[in-house]
Amino acid sequence: MRPRVTPPRNPFRYGALALDEAFADREEEVQELKFDVLNGQDVVVFAPRRFGKSSLVWRAMQELVGQGALVAYVNLMTTPTKEKLAERLAAAIYEEIASPVARVRERSLAPFRGLRISPTITVDPENGGLSFSFGIDHAAPDVDATLERLLELPAELSAGDERPVALVFDEFQEVELIDRALPKLMRTIFEQQPEIARVYLGSRRHLMERLFNDENEPFWRSAKKVELGLIAPERFRGFIGERFRATRKDIEPAVVDAVLGRTRGHPYATQELCYFLWEQTPFDGAATAAELDAAADAVLRSEDTHFAARWDDASAVQKLILGALAHEPGRPMTKEYRARHGLPSVSAIQAALRALVDRELVLRVPDGSYRIAEPFMDEWLRRL
Repeated sequence: MRPRVTPPRNPFRYGALALDEAFADREEEVQELKFDVLNGQDVVVFAPRRFGKSSLVWRAMQELVGQGALVAYVNLMTTPTKEKLAERLAAAIYEEIASPVARVRERSLAPFRGLRISPTITVDPENGGLSFSFGIDHAAPDVDATLERLLELPAELSAGDERPVALVFDEFQEVELIDRALPKLMRTIFEQQPEIARVYLGSRRHLMERLFNDENEPFWRSAKKVELGLIAPERFRGFIGERFRATRKDIEPAVVDAVLGRTRGHPYATQELCYFLWEQTPFDGAATAAELDAAADAVLRSEDTHFAARWDDASAVQKLILGALAHEPGRPMTKEYRARHGLPSVSAIQAALRALVDRELVLRVPDGSYRIAEPFMDEWLRRL
């Protein structure tokens, strides 16, 4: 009986993190971020939605951990209260910093038992991992003292250990929703820990920019700013061809160029279109223009609910501008553009554009013009 051969899996990833072989070429950015962490430099990563911020940070952290660094990760989207933040922070510090340094469970748990609010520690019977719970209805000063102590622990636990230490805060724009005073507390503590690197990223760019670019905010000028752009076509071109050929499929060079022409090197959109293009291409065959057209139709079907929700949330003036930009990227406030597309007054357009940029539906490009931010949304809009 002949052994069953499992066909290769789709090598492209979108939606979830693009890790390992699915990670598209951002090696320069990965190396830069790793050097920053090794130097104890705080970094804030700026990029529009779906530009691969999280995938980049995860790749860099994976490599750093492989080289012996200690990296604790906390997603503030999962911590709506200070108690929940304390729980996630305690678990991350215990697993990724305290345990590797102490190497003995009881010794590594000792600092957590000395917190102002003593946590309930539960062992997961499946994997032996620990979870921390601080309960509810504690006095606010006790919660603040507990959180402050947790933020101090990474530096204290790693003192004398030569390994680099980093804290990664994802969805950091949520910090003010947890507590308006929290940024000031965090900044005060972090200023006293020059040996610990912090990496901040978030999905709402305008809020992140205010936190780090407004001189009235505690985190003003506190971190190196790293701006992620589109991936250059020459870097993406080799990645796409390599991924096809590694999985018993091929792709014509002209089709690769056509893919990048449609996505403009947008990381998420390129992975998404290539995912569907790979599915359309037969094993031991090559992707052609016909498969690319079918893949693009599949992308639009897949994104229909997402695009429709963003369209429904737009005001009437915002919808007029979105429709105009879908047909003609440019400068909506000029007299000629307004006349061509039946747009209202300049003041109304300014307010609507500001809102669209904040929502990352529209991008302002360096030459001062505007365009739809997400590839395929302009095509979706043209089909309305």
